[in-house]
Amino acid sequence: MDTVGMRELKGNLSRYMKRVKAGERIVVTDRNQRIAIIMPVTIESHEEKLVGMVQRGLAVWSGGKPQGMKVRVPLYGKSVSEAVVEDRR
Repeated sequence: MDTVGMRELKGNLSRYMKRVKAGERIVVTDRNQRIAIIMPVTIESHEEKLVGMVQRGLAVWSGGKPQGMKVRVPLYGKSVSEAVVEDRR
């Protein structure tokens, strides 16, 4: 990774953005303190993100498709459509 100061980055932003677009990462410093990393954006599909989460241990997947709830939650009171009709009166 290349390092660039704020002043240099401001003066040559287009040049550095071309390098980032080409795949480089650039560390930005302010008074020799690292403050940011500029890197290309990668667009992942939802599936790739989920696989990455499973690999990092942030999610668990036992395979297969979700089956939904085993036991339906009992509902009490009016249905939504009944409440809407009553509210319109």
